[in-house]
Order: sequence, then C-alpha cells, then structure tokens
Amino acid sequence: MSEWDLALTVARAIASAGGQALIVGGWVRDHLLNTPSKDIDLEVYGLPADQLQEILKTLGPVNTVGSSFTVYKLGPLDISLPRTESKTGRGHRGFSVTGNPDLSISAASRRRDFTINAIAWDPLTDKYYDPHNGQRDLNDRRLRMVDPLTFGDDSLRVLRALQLSARLKFEVDTDTLDVCRQIPLDDLPAERIWAEFEKLLLQADQPSVGLTLARTIGVIEQLFPELNALIDCPQEPEWHPEGDVWTHNLLVIDQARKNIQDLSHAKQIAVMLGATCHDLGKPSTTATIDGRIRSLNHEAMGVEPTTTFLDRLQIYKLSGYDVRGQVIGLVAHHLKPGMWHTARDGVGDGAFRRLARKVDLDLLTRVATADCRGRDGTFDCSAMEWFRSRAEALGVENAPPEPILMGRHLVGLGVTPGPQLGKVLQQIYDRQLDGEITSVDEAITAAQLLLGIQASRVGKQTDQ
Repeated sequence: MSEWDLALTVARAIASAGGQALIVGGWVRDHLLNTPSKDIDLEVYGLPADQLQEILKTLGPVNTVGSSFTVYKLGPLDISLPRTESKTGRGHRGFSVTGNPDLSISAASRRRDFTINAIAWDPLTDKYYDPHNGQRDLNDRRLRMVDPLTFGDDSLRVLRALQLSARLKFEVDTDTLDVCRQIPLDDLPAERIWAEFEKLLLQADQPSVGLTLARTIGVIEQLFPELNALIDCPQEPEWHPEGDVWTHNLLVIDQARKNIQDLSHAKQIAVMLGATCHDLGKPSTTATIDGRIRSLNHEAMGVEPTTTFLDRLQIYKLSGYDVRGQVIGLVAHHLKPGMWHTARDGVGDGAFRRLARKVDLDLLTRVATADCRGRDGTFDCSAMEWFRSRAEALGVENAPPEPILMGRHLVGLGVTPGPQLGKVLQQIYDRQLDGEITSVDEAITAAQLLLGIQASRVGKQTDQ
C-alpha cells in the first residue's frame, strides 16, 4: 500500500470513529505548489489517544513516540494528536509539549513556524483549514512567521527560513527578518545546523540565495566564521571581476549545484562542501605582490580552516563514504586541473594515478569546473575537460588502480609477513602507478629482483 493510500485508509477509519484526520505541514504546502512531496503527517482531532491507538493497531504495527504528547508511527506515516508547546528551557529540546484531541485547529496551528506550513487539509472532504492566511502567502511567494511572540522560541527556525526561502524562491517578509536577526543561535547542536545546511546545498537550485540571506541576518557571522572571513577578501580583478572571495564563493556553489544530480547522495555532499570550502585558505594568504593581488598556496592553506569547518558540522563518513576526506582533498587539489593543463606536456600518467589516491578525480573536475565558471565574464574552462579525459582514459576518474601485486604473491615467494613485505608491495605499486608494471607476471618478476637486491645488501651489512 502506498503512503497516500495508507493515509486515506487511516483518515476513513478515524472518520468512522467520529474523529477527523487532517494532513498538515510541508506536504500540504507542496501539494498546493504542485510540487512532489513525501512524508505525510496526519493530525487527529476528536479522539483520545487510547482510542486512536486502538484504531491504528487494526491497520498495522504501531510505534509510539513521546510521553506528554503522542506521535504514532504507522508505516511511513506520522500520526499525532494536536498539541501545544511552551518554552521551558534553552535549546531546541527546552519545550513542554502537550497533546490535546479537543484543541481547535487554529490553536494547534500556532505552534507552526511559517504560515505556509500551518495549512491543514482534510483529504476526505478536500477542505482546507488556513487560520493564518498561508495560501495567500503561497500565492504571494512570501515566507512569514505564524506567531511573532513564539517564533524565536526555536532558534532552528532561522535556518529553516534560509533554506525554505532558497528552495521555494520565496521572499522573507520584513517582520520575520527582523525577528530572525534578534535570535541567538548558540544553542543549536551541530546535527541540527547541518540538517538545514544540507537542505540548502542540495535542494535549492541556487543555494547562494539562502547564503546571501544568512549573511544579511547575521547567521554567517554567528555560525560560520570560516565563510565570514571570505567577505571583503579581495581578488585580482583580471581573474575575478565579480569581486571579493565571498561573491566568488557564492557563484561557485551555484555552479556546483548544477552538476551533481547524477551522483550518489554522499558524493553530492562532497562536491557541494568542496565548492563551499575551496577558497577558505585565501583570507590567510592574500597579499598585494608587485601590484597584483595574489593568494599564493591558498589551496594547501585551506585545509586547516576546512577541517575546522567540517569539525563544527561533524562531517565524517556517510554510508561508509569518506565525505570528510574527499572534501579536504578537493580543497587541497582544486587548482591542479588547470595547473596540469598548463604544464600538460610534462604531466605523466603516473601523476594522475597518484592523485587518484588522494581524491576522486571526477569530483575534483566538477569542483574545478565550478571554480572556473563561478566568475563574471567569459573564461576558458576547457582545461577541466582535458583533465577529465585524461583521468577517464586511464580509468582512474573515480579511484586509483587496484594493486597488481598482493601480499599472497610475496608469501608465495617465501617472504615472511612483516615490514619487508609492506615495503616491497609499496615499491612495486609505485612502479605500477608509473606504468612500468602492467601484469602480475611483471610484478612478481620485479619483486623477485627487488628481494634479491635487498637480500644481497642485508648480507653485506651483516658481514661488516
């Protein structure tokens, strides 16, 4: 049964018992915008918690979440009682929440963040309940808070304003912006910050819209000092007519966003964070040299602030993929496609094979391309296509070559496992990367010769 069919089945069962099930939240908003959506949330009026639970148990296994209020998990659905929230402490968990099946729709909706998320819909009667004029705001493409008195109780709403504004291409109304500016964000845990930042990077066509707003209301200054340092950091106008590093960074992020749809989720994140962090080394390296603005070695110097940035967001592995390692690699090497193209006659295949051990060359090409295109004016970005072609021709665009010679081969030659075995394997692999060794037979022959030389030297040293 699909999520939608299950929601209708639940709504009918609740109606038969004298209650009313309304679809609430983001699904209703997206439905009115004719945008595909998932994660249907139901709010049930007129039935006590125990009766609601018994009805749901007839439809499938039910998991209960919450103590003072009740949320029931039925398959993919979240089904809850209408509830009120009151602030009791600091942070996103500092709320007292109470479920009340007799609460009015208007009263229950006041806990919502924005008017466009406070619309309820009865799927059985096709009736909308819109006590805060959310449909009008949808038509006007405006993001407006529900309750100015309680909006600031949850500081996460500031970040939600950023990502929703960018994703939906909505303007945030003036009063809401004013309240956002006054809300401190130091109570937000890393995982909550990242959840909203990820939505901004991956779900907005132009993440720069949200980042620009973040700067306007002080979010960048409060949460992302590494990005804040890019503001007013100068660049050589010949190469960056768009202006400072912050402006360039926004353009790069938007360019990167255009070219990630074919990637896995983890690689999408790596590219977007690589674009976000690629020039974090410029503030510490930028200087005027011989009348020109230079940022020498900024790619290497960007590793430290990138690491700090990733630490703050707690970015490590995702589904086994080393996102953190890839982002650091993308920052450290983002200039190589262009530099190697300039010196292409002297760049051998081994250089590509070795670089593939440090970073995914396909992702590197995407970030470097975004970096090239993330400028005002017309610039030749063909170097990145040359780089990609070379990597693909060598079969190392996503990973370095697998070692031809394995430990078992050396054990078969009588080598005892230990440091000597590892040293020989590395030496043979280095020759493989250089293209000197292309088969198992060649690798074994080379290892035999190498072991013979080492054995002779050890014997001479022993005699002495």
